[in-house]
Amino acid sequence: MPLILPVKNISPSWGENCFIAENATIVGNVVMGNGCSVWFNAVIRGDVHYIKIGDNTNIQDGAVIHCTYKTAPTIIGSNVSIGHNALVHGCKLCDYVLVGMGAIVMDHAVVEEFVIIAAGAVVLENTICESGYLYAGVPARRIKHLTVEQKDMLRKLPYNYIMYSEWFKE
Repeated sequence: MPLILPVKNISPSWGENCFIAENATIVGNVVMGNGCSVWFNAVIRGDVHYIKIGDNTNIQDGAVIHCTYKTAPTIIGSNVSIGHNALVHGCKLCDYVLVGMGAIVMDHAVVEEFVIIAAGAVVLENTICESGYLYAGVPARRIKHLTVEQKDMLRKLPYNYIMYSEWFKE
């Protein structure tokens, strides 16, 4: 069973048709929408501030979602994919974002809609990642406009994870 714990009498909550892996951890002030999935060894810690997650968002294996005490909540939109071992901390991710494997998004960064953060990229504090671009590198920099195919992938990927999660509900 996943580790689901209240912190200061505030328990995590989630909508309908969500999948939470057996060894995922979700604690404190975390609110998730419908159709979300939290995969193996992922940690969502709403202990020092709140975390809000929209619909159809997937948090893949080993990802960590956290925030900064009293100063930086984490807000994640709908149809967001957070890759394996990514770290999302005290920032805002708008709809249709992909945070690549092992990427880091730091406090007060804003990732606008339809953005890909490349695997291993580091989005520094207070960075604004503009809609419609690929960001890569350390520190992350705007690399190029997304193609039509990449935008379509951002629309489809969350629904792949809804399908994958159904395999574990059978």
